[in-house]
Amino acid sequence: MKNVVTIAGGNGSAISITALKRFIPDISLSSIVCMSDSGSSSGRLRKELGVYPPGDMLRAVLAMSPYDYNLLKDIFNKTRFENVGKLDKHSLGNIFLSLSEKYSSFMDGVEALKQAVKAVGEVYPTTLEKNNLVAELENGEIIFGEGNICEPSYDRNIKIKKVWLEKENEKESPIIYSAAKVALEKADYIFLGPGDLYTSIIATILPEGFKEVLQKTSAKLVYIFGNAIHSGGETGPTKFSEAVFTLEKYVGRKFDIVVYDNHTLNNEELANYKERGWKLIEYDKENLVDHNILEIDYEKVGGGLCSDKLSVSLKEIMDL
Repeated sequence: MKNVVTIAGGNGSAISITALKRFIPDISLSSIVCMSDSGSSSGRLRKELGVYPPGDMLRAVLAMSPYDYNLLKDIFNKTRFENVGKLDKHSLGNIFLSLSEKYSSFMDGVEALKQAVKAVGEVYPTTLEKNNLVAELENGEIIFGEGNICEPSYDRNIKIKKVWLEKENEKESPIIYSAAKVALEKADYIFLGPGDLYTSIIATILPEGFKEVLQKTSAKLVYIFGNAIHSGGETGPTKFSEAVFTLEKYVGRKFDIVVYDNHTLNNEELANYKERGWKLIEYDKENLVDHNILEIDYEKVGGGLCSDKLSVSLKEIMDL
């Protein structure tokens, strides 16, 4: 049995988990999830209740279920309450995990949710020290909070220079969650992404001790990129090579494989991308001649990344 770990935010983790879970019991699957979300429902719950951001953990746990992920997502996450007072705009899953933390503990809530959906793998927070993502822009300006980095109000021509995590009310970096560290140390394959570069993937690997494990591991490191970035999102790289080099800088080593979605979008898919606020990244693989780039078509009909198609290539990468 091969030990496999995914690293990303909630949506990206769900894509890679859904692609990989079909290979259980040939693999043991764990997911390590970002814990710095400060926007939308998770951000409100953090501010009002002082809890961990539940949204990314929720999506990863739901993706680990043998049941239909899209159905579970509709029930636990996509449906947002209306006309119910302070519950407005929250989801059932976010409320459950937040109340679990108040009643017992956050990880007890995660375990209970795993049991409820019969999760086939483990889901770990990257850290259990409450924290915030901080970015320094190229002009020296400091942007505090994942939500303000993910949906910037500053001039989008100003690029992010670097990012780091700060514990709440402290300048220190949070420490990697012990169970996440063990999963990384045991891993044979580590898949990073897909997802937003800074606010999803890099934010997950920033806790103290994380990079050190990635540098020492003998596991194959695979970056699942996709093909697009959010047009109104974080002001990160706009070229494929820049994204790869930036993530490698934070990881501390070169990737064994980088997976790229080489699908040619039709008019319907282009319209869908525009509606969702996505734009294709500039694909400059000529600047990555010393990298192992795996070009595959894993686009869903209508637009978006397809876990079913992705799973075929991941199976080959893991030599199953």
